[in-house]
Amino acid sequence: MSAAATGHGLTNNGLTVLSEDEDLFRASVREFAEGEVLPRVEAMEHAGKLDGDLIKQCFELGLMAIESPEEFGGAGSTIFNAILAIEELARVDASVSVFVDVHNTLVTNAFIRWANDDQKKKYLPQLAESKVGAYALSEASSGSDAFALKTRAVEKGDHYELTGQKLWITNGNEAEIFVLFATIDPAAGYKGITAFIVEKGFEGFSVGKKEDKLGIRASSTTELILDNCKVPKVNVLGEVGKGYKVSIETLNEGRIGIGAQMLGIAQGAYENALRYTKEREQFGQTINSFQAVQFQLAEMAVEIEATRLLVYNAARLKDAGKPFLKEAAIAKLYSSRVAEKVSSKAIELYGGYGYVKDYPVEKFWRDSKIGAIYEGTSNMQLQTIAKLIMSGK
Repeated sequence: MSAAATGHGLTNNGLTVLSEDEDLFRASVREFAEGEVLPRVEAMEHAGKLDGDLIKQCFELGLMAIESPEEFGGAGSTIFNAILAIEELARVDASVSVFVDVHNTLVTNAFIRWANDDQKKKYLPQLAESKVGAYALSEASSGSDAFALKTRAVEKGDHYELTGQKLWITNGNEAEIFVLFATIDPAAGYKGITAFIVEKGFEGFSVGKKEDKLGIRASSTTELILDNCKVPKVNVLGEVGKGYKVSIETLNEGRIGIGAQMLGIAQGAYENALRYTKEREQFGQTINSFQAVQFQLAEMAVEIEATRLLVYNAARLKDAGKPFLKEAAIAKLYSSRVAEKVSSKAIELYGGYGYVKDYPVEKFWRDSKIGAIYEGTSNMQLQTIAKLIMSGK
């Protein structure tokens, strides 16, 4: 999974240059997505649950430890390869894509950046081999205002007791390891926020209801309940009172992952629409022979390629160790808009068939809507971009 630029190839679009290793990696993920994920999409959508065998395969293929160091069982690769995987999976199914995305860009990333040596040795091999991770920040009263959270951590000798409720937690049903945020001092505001490593088996921890969602239905989005949950002091991730830094810096990378997911959704919807216009006949000819249809497909292709360049650029900057905050925010904002627009247009190109569940494009549209909401709403991305512009950065 090395992303070293050992040679140059081209993506199928012919515009974005990848190294040979990246090309091979993309091809391998696409093969998995089309061969193993696609046949299961309809069943998972109806069940509202990811296929257990598919989860196992994601681990076996190394998709759950792309950036994790080799010494801990990972590939030691880049966020660029991670977003290639997220994009290719979303091209087929957004639920599997976000499952892999959150595990890599939020959970594993948080451990790589903030965990001490003992925590890395204990948890990174588990996250690479078989245990799913989840990221628990949101609450009923803290969405965009993330640090208004009310989950409380009280020091009790060699451990903390956590009490509260988390909402909208992706991978909630499958996860066994949680990066979870609580405040040790509500009066301290954001400076009281602390990140904890919580295991599913800890006393006082339980998973609540799964949300019945518009899209990404196979992805579990759940509440978490903490009732005097006992968390050892050694499971503080980073420093006490510095959880806000863990959260902000992790979510900055996570935005690139969501951008890749939205890119994949748009690509999948476009490819299905393009294929359909070559098959559907009206007035004695295929509908793609009409200039009006050709222009719509051209507009979709332009916006998808612009999205790809924005997402890839943010990932390249991150891997190069350069500032990427503005670029990540732009990529997430724009990609969510394009995914929704392209998938909506795909429905229109299908006509009445696009509106029924027997055909794939309505699902792409439903899956696209979450992109404007989670890991920072579109308004929050605009706020970030505006602040950086006004500050001269």
